[in-house]
Parts: sequence; C-alpha cells; structure tokens
Amino acid sequence: MKASTPSRIITVSSTAHRYGRINRTDLNMENSYNQYQAYFQSKLANVLFARSLASRLSGTSVTSNSLHPGIVHLKILISPLTLFMKTPKSGAQTSIMLAVDPALEQVSGQYFADCRITNESGAARDDEMAEWLWEASEYMVHKDNALY
Repeated sequence: MKASTPSRIITVSSTAHRYGRINRTDLNMENSYNQYQAYFQSKLANVLFARSLASRLSGTSVTSNSLHPGIVHLKILISPLTLFMKTPKSGAQTSIMLAVDPALEQVSGQYFADCRITNESGAARDDEMAEWLWEASEYMVHKDNALY
C-alpha cells in the first residue's frame, strides 16, 4: 500500500459497534459465546482497528477509515422493515465515496455513515483498548495461542 500511494484502506463496520465491548479475558468468546455480543464486539474491533491503523500509517499517504454501510435490504428478506432499509446500490455509496473521493485523500482515522464523518462510540475512541487489541491480534497471528 505504501508503494502505491496515495492509498486507502476501508474497513466496513456497523453502527452496531456502539453495543460492543472488547472482552479481554475471553476475546474469542470460547467460554461465553453469544452471537449478538460476538457481532457487536467484532464491529467495535473493526472501528478500533481502522483508527489504530490510521495512527500507524500517519505521514505515509495511506489512509485508513471505517464505515457503517446502513442496513441493506437483500431480496431474501421479506419484512415490513425492508421499507426502511437501503438498496445494495445505496448501501455501497459510503464505501465508494471513501475509495474515490479526491476530497478524502488525506482524511484518515475517521468513521463514516451516510457519506459523512460520524461520531463513533466512546469505546471506539479508546486508544488504550485499540493498542491492546492490536497487540493481541498480532500475537494470535504469530502464535497458535491466544493472548489473555
């Protein structure tokens, strides 16, 4: 990415990150799995990752941002709620904007929704947690054991 600057890294998350918390003692939820909490935690981790990566890439002309695409209606879902969902084309707009908008060439470490910068949750701005999660992730990638 650095060799082909300017470059952009885009992490798709969700507004559901607001309900997440990083469980340091059971990060992979091996002892306390709950599908909803796992989803919320993963979306929070996505936002923390994008912010942490942006910090690490500062000054390199590589940006890192995260986004909420919206709730996208898939044709397999039939519900009255589909009236409030985005089409796949509409749901893709924020991702496309982050990828190609010249005005965002130097914007990094931000969270977007509906094609604009949006405030992420307080937990998603926890730099100490972001650093811990980064180190735990590195450890898991390089070792067969989890860091706890």
